[in-house]
Amino acid sequence: FPEMLSNPKLILVQGTLNVVLKQNVTLSCLSESGSPPVRYTLFKHNQQVSALNRSDSSPALFTLTISSASDTGEYKCKAEYNISSGGKYSNSLSLTLFEPISKPVLSSPTSHAKKGQNVTLSCLSENGSLPIRYLFFKGTQNISPQKTMQKREAAVIFLFIDSLSDFGTYKCKANNSFPNNSKYSNGFNFTLAEERSHSQPLIISLGLILLLLIIGFALAIPFLIIPLYKASE
Repeated sequence: FPEMLSNPKLILVQGTLNVVLKQNVTLSCLSESGSPPVRYTLFKHNQQVSALNRSDSSPALFTLTISSASDTGEYKCKAEYNISSGGKYSNSLSLTLFEPISKPVLSSPTSHAKKGQNVTLSCLSENGSLPIRYLFFKGTQNISPQKTMQKREAAVIFLFIDSLSDFGTYKCKANNSFPNNSKYSNGFNFTLAEERSHSQPLIISLGLILLLLIIGFALAIPFLIIPLYKASE
């Protein structure tokens, strides 16, 4: 009778658990006690990925190519004798996809502002592994603490337009754990909203009154001149 199999050990022998697209990863599965031949099967989320038979005490090596996000997740392996209906399962290993971020988009609900107004700026990268860290700039000056977003949602800051100097160019920067992958957004500018002067309605009203007086005086001239002319005859 074959020696009883021990629970196999699943270990990473090539690559990293934090993977990127097109990366190769090799996993090793081995029961330290047991009599060959042994059949090793690799599973991902309880779905069979591959199977290998070993006629000696060497480990089964499974090489994976990460072609999409569906290739990541939890892996386990199973060791069993060909003549056996049972088997032993290993520990699990989880592969996590690291995806570079896309260029963030900086936007605001309004592009027009005036002095004394509160405005908001939103920065969002549509793609990239979470969490994503955001920084906001005006020109080259950082204007906010770093905002770390654990969900796929925009980082938002609130600004108070205090003077004309606040109408410069704003940008944001996004990065995640993917190495050397910081990206800057488009530039965004607020334009100064035209403020109607409080004196304009008064000036218009005075102009209309003056125009009406001139018209009234012009209409009254014949009635003033004719009596004077008759009186002088």
